[in-house]
Amino acid sequence: MKPPILAAALLASLVAAPGGAVQPGPAPASAPAPSGPPKLLIVISVDQFSADLYNEYRQYFTGGLGRLSHGMVFPMGFQSHAATETCPGHSTILTGDRPARTGIVANEWIDQGAARDDKKIYCAEDETAPGSTSDHYTVSDRHLRVPTLGDLMRRADPRSRSVAVAGKDRAAIMMGGHDPNTRWWWDGRTFVARAGVAATPAMDSVNRMVAEEIASGRTATPITGICESRRRAIQANGRTVGDGAFARAPGDRSAFRASPDFDRAIVALAAGVRDEMHLGEGPATDLLAIGVSATDYVGHGFGTQGSEMCMQLMALDRTLGEFFDRLDAAHIDYAVALTADHGGLDLPERARDEAIPEAQRADPALNATAMGRAIAQQLGLPGPVLFGDTFGDVWVDRALPPADRARAIAAALAAYRAHPQVALALSRDEIAAAPAPAGPPESWSLLQRLRASYDPERSGDLYVVLKPRVTPISENSRSSAVATHGSIWDYDRRVPILFWRRGMTPFEQPMSVETVDIMPTLAGLIGLPLAPGSVDGRCLDLDAGPGTTCPQ
Repeated sequence: MKPPILAAALLASLVAAPGGAVQPGPAPASAPAPSGPPKLLIVISVDQFSADLYNEYRQYFTGGLGRLSHGMVFPMGFQSHAATETCPGHSTILTGDRPARTGIVANEWIDQGAARDDKKIYCAEDETAPGSTSDHYTVSDRHLRVPTLGDLMRRADPRSRSVAVAGKDRAAIMMGGHDPNTRWWWDGRTFVARAGVAATPAMDSVNRMVAEEIASGRTATPITGICESRRRAIQANGRTVGDGAFARAPGDRSAFRASPDFDRAIVALAAGVRDEMHLGEGPATDLLAIGVSATDYVGHGFGTQGSEMCMQLMALDRTLGEFFDRLDAAHIDYAVALTADHGGLDLPERARDEAIPEAQRADPALNATAMGRAIAQQLGLPGPVLFGDTFGDVWVDRALPPADRARAIAAALAAYRAHPQVALALSRDEIAAAPAPAGPPESWSLLQRLRASYDPERSGDLYVVLKPRVTPISENSRSSAVATHGSIWDYDRRVPILFWRRGMTPFEQPMSVETVDIMPTLAGLIGLPLAPGSVDGRCLDLDAGPGTTCPQ
């Protein structure tokens, strides 16, 4: 096994410009402010990058995250809806809409009419494709009900190009929208595109390098500096976490994915595609959406507060810095927006050691299958009765006669509400009757948060909210994850929202905004008109003075 490669070496080897090395461009701070719309919009989603993590590490960022921290900073952004998962979160960023409008209520939902045994529908699949299953599916945008910024840009001016590159197919779909020029994602083995799209030299180069990286394995990265202070071994679900340094055995793709090397490869591919397509060099503004996913895999696999997360964020800062330096060297006039699809909760074992005694793992009896079995026995009903997970949307078997369904719903609500780990359980009728939320997202009631995630066709018959700091991964579960996200609570809802463009006057606005505000803000920056009321978000003025970047 070999030692880690520096981010600079990996990026240089994968995306070196034809004809030689790129020379450094002018320092961003010293360059004059460009006039007119930027030539390239770069929208970056850092999967599971909570506002808590951003604020914890902000003082240490010196690369790309450091640059953005000296731009237009909204440290209290919100994925304001209830279901804080990857697919719903990514669906808000470039549509300007909450899940109630995008239709993306979760990573998966139950369709009891689906022609498959488990009845699960994945948010980024075409379940009508021949032979499709919830595990082996055709990637598709068919479930996204609204256009993205890239879709609208291409409709307004066909010369605009829209590209998405991501570590997850659902990130590439939800940010790329319905009609991107191209999009690439990691399929678990290699970077791919939709069927019929030929590989490019950049993709081939990245895939070759990644294959070599995975095949050769990796020795441990030294834990130094601030990350050493976060190093402490913790036992969780039969594993030791908190003192790791991303060593991996030859051939271990899962360990590669949960390491800084994964984000380096994603950004390298994005940089290579930018070069190949000359994005930002054409007659109209182009869009490059990038979904970096390693932070999420690190968060799930190791938690958010150990040496692993520290090393991941320091590496991401360097990788993004090198990417921005490359754009500067190419003299591209670009604007950046960076946010996250959701936050995350650290593992309860470490939280209990660090002044949060109420942190705990969920009771296995809360799983919908177990709860449904108990209710079936209580009411003398056949079948599974309930479908779902430990929290969130729960569906009641629609094969039951109406009277029995009503009894099952009432019994499920009573059982969930009586459980000491449950904060709230509501029926779909109670959620649907609530008005659409408005006002500052931190002031929304739990019901309003649920309403922002509610879709009448896809949402469950009831919704279960666990109490704060209850991790919905049970003790001794078979899951490889030790920590997770997805809750209605602010540690999962709050994310940073950062904007940067060369020459803009930086400012920081600590009051709350939403991720749905990113799309109309960027539309305002490039002069793309939006019909009043067509999106849930609002344009944020990125001019620190009396001027405005929003439509008048």
